[in-house]
Amino acid sequence: MGTRLAPVSETTKPAQTLTLTDPDEESSAAPEGTGTAAGQTSRDRRSDGSRKRLLVIDGHSMAFRAFYALPPENFSTDTGQHTNAVYGFTAMLINLIKDQHPSHVAVAFDLDTPTFRSEEYTEYKAGRSKTPEEFHGQVDLIIKVMEAMRIPTLSMDGYEADDILATLAARAAEADWDVQVVSGDRDAFQLVNDRVTVLYPKQGVTNIPQMDAVAIEEKYFVPPHQYSDLAALVGESADNLPGVPGVGPKTAAKWIKLYGGLEGILENLDAIGGKVGDSLRANIEDVKRNRRLNRLLTDLDLPVDLDAMESQHPDRSAVEDLFDSLQFNTLRKRLFDLFGEEQTDEPGDEQDAPEHVLLEDAAALEQWFSATNQAQASLALATETTAGATDVVGVAVVTALQAAFVPLERLDAAAEKVLGDWLADRDAPKIVHDFKTVLKLLAARGFELVGEVDDTAISGYLIQPDRRSYDLADLAQYHLRLSITASANDSSGQQALDLGGNDVASPAVVAAYAALRLSEHFAGQLVERGANQLLGGLELPLAEVLARMELTGVAVSVEGLERLLDDFSQTISAAGSEAFRIIGKEINLGSPKQLQTVLFDELELPRTKKIKTGYSTDADALTDLIAKTGHPFLEQLLAYRDATKLRQTVEGLRKAVGDDGRIHTTYLQTVAATGRLSSTNPNLQNIPVRSEEGRRIRGVFVVGRGTDGSQYESLMTADYSQIEMRIMAHLSGDDGLIAAFQEGEDLHRFVGSHIFGVAPEDVSNAMRSKVKAMSYGLVYGLSSFGLSKQLNISVDESRTLMRDYFERFGAVRDYLRGIVEQARKDGFTSTIEGRRRYLPDLSSDNRQLREMAERAALNAPIQGSAADIIKKAMLGVDDALRTRGLTSRMLLQVHDELVLEIAAGEAEEVEALVRDQMGSAAELSVPLDVSVGTGASWHDAAH
Repeated sequence: MGTRLAPVSETTKPAQTLTLTDPDEESSAAPEGTGTAAGQTSRDRRSDGSRKRLLVIDGHSMAFRAFYALPPENFSTDTGQHTNAVYGFTAMLINLIKDQHPSHVAVAFDLDTPTFRSEEYTEYKAGRSKTPEEFHGQVDLIIKVMEAMRIPTLSMDGYEADDILATLAARAAEADWDVQVVSGDRDAFQLVNDRVTVLYPKQGVTNIPQMDAVAIEEKYFVPPHQYSDLAALVGESADNLPGVPGVGPKTAAKWIKLYGGLEGILENLDAIGGKVGDSLRANIEDVKRNRRLNRLLTDLDLPVDLDAMESQHPDRSAVEDLFDSLQFNTLRKRLFDLFGEEQTDEPGDEQDAPEHVLLEDAAALEQWFSATNQAQASLALATETTAGATDVVGVAVVTALQAAFVPLERLDAAAEKVLGDWLADRDAPKIVHDFKTVLKLLAARGFELVGEVDDTAISGYLIQPDRRSYDLADLAQYHLRLSITASANDSSGQQALDLGGNDVASPAVVAAYAALRLSEHFAGQLVERGANQLLGGLELPLAEVLARMELTGVAVSVEGLERLLDDFSQTISAAGSEAFRIIGKEINLGSPKQLQTVLFDELELPRTKKIKTGYSTDADALTDLIAKTGHPFLEQLLAYRDATKLRQTVEGLRKAVGDDGRIHTTYLQTVAATGRLSSTNPNLQNIPVRSEEGRRIRGVFVVGRGTDGSQYESLMTADYSQIEMRIMAHLSGDDGLIAAFQEGEDLHRFVGSHIFGVAPEDVSNAMRSKVKAMSYGLVYGLSSFGLSKQLNISVDESRTLMRDYFERFGAVRDYLRGIVEQARKDGFTSTIEGRRRYLPDLSSDNRQLREMAERAALNAPIQGSAADIIKKAMLGVDDALRTRGLTSRMLLQVHDELVLEIAAGEAEEVEALVRDQMGSAAELSVPLDVSVGTGASWHDAAH
């Protein structure tokens, strides 16, 4: 029998998003059977006999807590949408479901409309700080996440989310359910009883203890049902409800116990003596009003019954697409780990991986490969990892008709040759998943892999470039509805899949079979999207080039790294000592709390942006603060921080140096949706270039030796000048920009002269900087608000700057407008080479998702075209080097820059071919200007 892969089906029960009108106006609209009477089966127990449990969440309350718990600057998408509240809320919900095991879940949200409370008391909730700009739009995104998780969300015109929670809690408790109300509003305490508890966050959205009747009475001296009486007397600052002056919780609780509650207190006003009695009588109308406003309503006519809130498996496709947009990769995994795979009672078409044979000798291998008749074969590797090193122990090969596994340790020299000949046969078409990794692992065993026709990871990326995972298991589940689980024994993260067996053959065979099925599935979509040429003509050949670059690595001076570590450590020590001298004491310079005390209480510096824990001490806030004050403590603090970051960078580089004295980064082809390459372990694209310290780090990357011990002569760097602006000129067809590039003028000075109405030589450096920031900002969909923050100018000035720009360069304005509208019609954007980025949210009714897609539509064609051009240049340079038999080699790609290691006597020829290949990588209406430099180090080769 073959190995069975379980199909996954989709549930048909959708989530609900309900915005309700006033029941007095539309009570007839409620469907039959709602409420706690007719049509409800809510008294039923769970299948195991336990009570049903409702988890109901105050959406706005917890969204704000999530927002303030996570710094906005650390959570934003490539398009600039902040997501910290969305991330924190979703993470909290996952934890709650995991810990509390609810059978039913719902989330209630406030509406941005008046409620009966604000209509009675106009000062209700007045005085709250303005909603932070970064929070805007995140509630809408949370609602989208709830829809994808099939969790109903409820809102009601004229009422607050608290009233919805109270009604649901009362209805569920009456049905003998257990209820957990998640809210940061103390008014929810009045709901607590034998069936209802409140989960009330103490810190952020991770520490959410349970408040039962005992806990509430211990803290507030009254039982839960009398908490609203207590709050009426002492007031609630969060709601701007003033209490009775001089009356605290203990006094109020004493009166409540003495007179049985607020009603009894009102009946015995004259019996309460002293100043507090006088104060009570003087403010009795406020108390009555407070009581009317803080009492939560438990009888709203909600046109949805409790059973509609039954917990369901998330809509995997919807979650995948939304989390790709939000860039929630780890959160996605936590969510699907929690819920597992969706089950269904409906029978599905189960798929069997073909039963495999073992091929251990040359004759069997020759016969099997001959029988394939050059059919497309999918191959996967069985690997073992020991001491951090991954070795290939077997190769699985699967065709449409048969499957085989070749255990490498059992092969003799003749059998190895047969396998090697097939792997190196260009006429034997091969499908792999993660071709670059497979190629490198096979190379380590002495095999050459050619004849590749598909890499299902890259194909999946070309079809859906916004996904955040292209693991074989994820793609098989998403596209084929086949559930397979990555093996814990496979640290390479690719082929070996764990199906419960201990052998290494079956998982590899299943992996090869899944890749074969995926390749068949992707074939039509690649043609439909015009991506065949990108796959076969660009990405697959590039994977070979990148593999060679990774295996080669780049030489570094270990002594230079050690010197940098010492220097940065000394800078850290000196900056810290001087900072302590200035303030007269030692503190933890990495502690925001201690810094807040020093900066705003002791030094009395101007307050920065308000955050939950006080005032911001992040880099942007301190940079603004030093510009305003020039305080020497801030100078030392920033020096301390900068040196600390640089030391961490150097420490990472030091750990990455291999036994050969070289650093071997890994390039990722399927991370950036625009097509740009990424570098990791270590990230060599992240080394600062504009600061002197960053250039010192580049100085430790030096000329090395070849595998034969021969010394190379120099490093060469070659990069494109202003490639994104040249692509902008080409795509927009703006005559002014094209003329500037064709005549070789300084672009930003040329643009500045037109905007500011001065001669090019009179454009100041400040003018040029503003123009440069704006020109590149346009590529990323930068708004006038974003430009004002970037340049530290007023929004009005930035708006005027942008208006003047578009008046002088109207074709750019028309292009930027047109690209979004065309993408809205087509559903995708396209680069010069035809790389598409599909943006379905361009037509979304959710404003935040739509604006995120619009920003992506603006930059995808330009960034993606730049990525395609540098990739084509890499292929051209590599082919030219190999065709001419040169020993020089390509080492690194960093954005628009290539770094090569030049053999003795080859510098002049290599420079000529690099200029030629890079300059001819695309035919634009403006020249591709290439700058080249050479030197003994990466820094020395700068130009």
